[in-house]
Amino acid sequence: MDLRDLTYFETIAELGHLGRAAEKLNRSQPALTKSIQRLEESLGTKLFQRDGRRIKLTDVGELLLARGKQLQQSIAETEREVRDFAIGAVGNIRLGCASSMAEYLLPRLTAALLARAPDITLSLVIGQDDLLRESLLSGRLDMIICSMISSDPQLQSHSLLKDEAVVVASANHPIFDGPYKMADLNRYRWVLPGPSVSSRRWVENAFASRQLPPPFVQIETNTISVLPRLIAHTNLLSFLARESLEYGQGMSLLREVPLAQTTMTRTIGVTVRAGAYQSPAAQVMLSMLKDRGQSFFSG
Repeated sequence: MDLRDLTYFETIAELGHLGRAAEKLNRSQPALTKSIQRLEESLGTKLFQRDGRRIKLTDVGELLLARGKQLQQSIAETEREVRDFAIGAVGNIRLGCASSMAEYLLPRLTAALLARAPDITLSLVIGQDDLLRESLLSGRLDMIICSMISSDPQLQSHSLLKDEAVVVASANHPIFDGPYKMADLNRYRWVLPGPSVSSRRWVENAFASRQLPPPFVQIETNTISVLPRLIAHTNLLSFLARESLEYGQGMSLLREVPLAQTTMTRTIGVTVRAGAYQSPAAQVMLSMLKDRGQSFFSG
């Protein structure tokens, strides 16, 4: 099987149109047709079928597309590994960190890493855990630091510490005017991350398990930096890591709404793809996190 033919096949499959694929790849349609024919002959089966004016994958084609992407990712990792050994470079770390902890984790972690390996390069991505997980699985990140992921056999997580997430409001929010209970939180609207983020799912499950309506989410955001001013001047509620509330920029404008039912205890961990290649630099960071990860989270 020719890797170039496989690359052409992936482009044709994604576009579903031979002519558009030819334009994108700067190849003639007959050349792409011959490429597909070579693949089909080597596999002994059809990869595409007609669907009106477009073409779509057969079941075998779908399988080849999935396996082909895995193969291309493996090749890219192999090239990185050989390059690291060939030139003796320490390498690059592609790190993803949950936005809820980036501000109070990354300064100490990066300072310790650079003190130990001053020639490394670091590519940082800050985001919610759902997007970080997707980027890790696709090979765009080497490791991520966020809530522990234990249910995916493609991933391997190492526990770093326990933390809590709590409901927050503006310091002068009317909910603090008297006694309150969980049902009173439904009287106000919320700022929360998207539905696929673990903290959002936990909050909604906490309400559902007590036969309460889910929070009315008026604003969805994946950026914690906008929350202090956004919440400080409104009656909106939100949900944050307690460390972010205690140590984050501008968080003095906010106040915890303490309720046992809405206090989420979670495990923060560093997660990598099981069996994936890690550059020497990434191995150093992973070792540091396993050995003394909790020390980087101090306020």
